[in-house]
Formats: sequence, C-alpha cells, structure tokens
Amino acid sequence: MPVVLLLEALAAAPMLMQTRSLVRWGVVGPILAATCVTVPLGGYVLVSADPQSLRRAIAAIVIVFALLLMRGWRYTGSHRTSTGIGLGALAGALLGATTIGGPPVILYLLAGPDRIETTRANLTFFLAASSLAGLAMLWIAGVLDLRAAWTGLLLAPGYYLGLVAGSRLFLRFNDTRFRQFTLFLMIAVSTGILLA
Repeated sequence: MPVVLLLEALAAAPMLMQTRSLVRWGVVGPILAATCVTVPLGGYVLVSADPQSLRRAIAAIVIVFALLLMRGWRYTGSHRTSTGIGLGALAGALLGATTIGGPPVILYLLAGPDRIETTRANLTFFLAASSLAGLAMLWIAGVLDLRAAWTGLLLAPGYYLGLVAGSRLFLRFNDTRFRQFTLFLMIAVSTGILLA
C-alpha cells in the first residue's frame, strides 16, 4: 500500500503544475475533504477485514459502472456538494482499506458534463491529494517505512515514463475517445484484480 500511494503522490506532481489552473475547486474540494476524514475508517477496515475480498468487490463494482458509462450513460446534472461529500466519504474508506479509492470519484467525474481537460485536472488533483492523506494514515499507523520509500523510489522512473507517455497520448484524444480509453483501462485493471 505505501508504495502505490507514494508513486501516485510523487509522480502526479509534474501533472499538477500543468493542470492546477483548470481544477474546479468547488467540485473537488468537498470530495477531498470527506475523503481525508474517512481514510482512518478504511484503515480500521483494512486491519479487520480480508483486503483481497474488498479489492475484488470494488473491482466488480467498477466494472459494472464502467460498462454502464461505456453504453452511453452520463450524469448531466450539476455537481452537488452533498453528492461530493458522500462520494468522498466512500472513496476515503476504500482508499484506507485497499488503496483503491479513486474509482468512484473517477466514474463520477467522467460521467459529468465537464470538458476532458477539466476532468483530467480534477482527477489529477484528487488522486495526488488523496494519496497524501493515505500516506499520512500509514505513517501514523507505523506502516510507512524506509523499505517502502526505497521501493517507491526504484519504481518511480518507470511510473513517471508511463505518465509522460500518457500525457502525450492525451493530446490526441477528443472527449469521447478519452472517456472510452479511461473506462476500458479501468475495466482491464479491475478484471486483473478479480482474476488475481
């Protein structure tokens, strides 16, 4: 868990510099605030439940919602603060329990009416900041150690190269292709988790 969160937090830093002016703080702020509050709850679930079962349940839910979005379902209403808080609370609990807190927020933002540049900026900020919240929880719990930090540093160059390649590909996508590619990737990753 610490290695995954370290990679997400550190590797997202360059993207934050590129996208920070596009972030819709009124949308992401309530989601992130609720996420930070419920990360410790997820940590409690982590130590008292089977994390593999949790991962598989989350993966199955992600696949179902991603398939719905691929079939054309989109959220066309405005982003409500109450929805953001509820979604953030769920994401925080999932993040603390499994390090996979992003999918509910990703699906919500992808289904929304924003342009892809705004959606990408919102997701980048949310994932980086929520990863830092998860790292803080692990540090307080004594799980974030020197070994995890070194492993994260060793994997960071490859992770960063993947981000650079993804950023270049992003420029070639229109709204529809970006959403389709992201949803397909989420389905592929979630299927891998189910089969692991």
